[in-house]
Amino acid sequence: MIVPLKTAEDLKSIRKAGRIIADCHKEIARRITPGVTTLEIDRFVERFMMERGAYPAQKGYKGYPYATCAAVNDVVCHGFPDSIPLMNGDIVTIDMVADVGGWKADSAWTYAIGTQTADTSRLLRIAKLALRRGIAEAVPGKRIGDIGFAIQNCAQQAGYRVVDLFTGHGIGRFIHEPPEILHRGSPGYGERLEAGMVITIEPIITEGRPAVQIERDGWTARTVDGSRSAQFEHTIAITEKGPVILTRS
Repeated sequence: MIVPLKTAEDLKSIRKAGRIIADCHKEIARRITPGVTTLEIDRFVERFMMERGAYPAQKGYKGYPYATCAAVNDVVCHGFPDSIPLMNGDIVTIDMVADVGGWKADSAWTYAIGTQTADTSRLLRIAKLALRRGIAEAVPGKRIGDIGFAIQNCAQQAGYRVVDLFTGHGIGRFIHEPPEILHRGSPGYGERLEAGMVITIEPIITEGRPAVQIERDGWTARTVDGSRSAQFEHTIAITEKGPVILTRS
């Protein structure tokens, strides 16, 4: 498996896409309230990107018809945006990929709709923490298993599970490039990380069992037991100075 390494100029291009995504997530946080639909958010995201010279790269990817994926409550990922109003107490993950000049960045964020319960706040807090723990391991000389172990350990210590059917990945000219980034693993195992790699780290943390089923649309993945999940994702550059988050303002 050949992992394409990025130059400093390549990273600047990916960062442009990443900043557009970060700014878009900030705007979503202001807009995503009870009564709003995920289809409205999808249309906003597409318009936001296009006005800034980006293209929503998920739209048309392997036939996917929308600019975003919208995962509400027990949907773990790849949910279709729809016209059902979000309700107070829902959680929803909005996942997007921006393409600027052929270079791509990818980020997902879970939003609590309206009033948060203590259980919701804790789930989102641990999901964010798991992402941060994984990012901290994304340094040259470490291995993919170190990232996965940090994430898995964080989730399990808090009483949650990682939905391990879905992984992170390399990204750059293409949405999915090698290597595959598992969100579970053992320290010291897996491919060695090198400066110049650009990867996504995107663990999905669930309150219940990690088993999922794919719906008839061929995309939407939902927990079998109906438990909720949260996901936070960044695009990360691995550098000699440490991990650099490219999907941050």
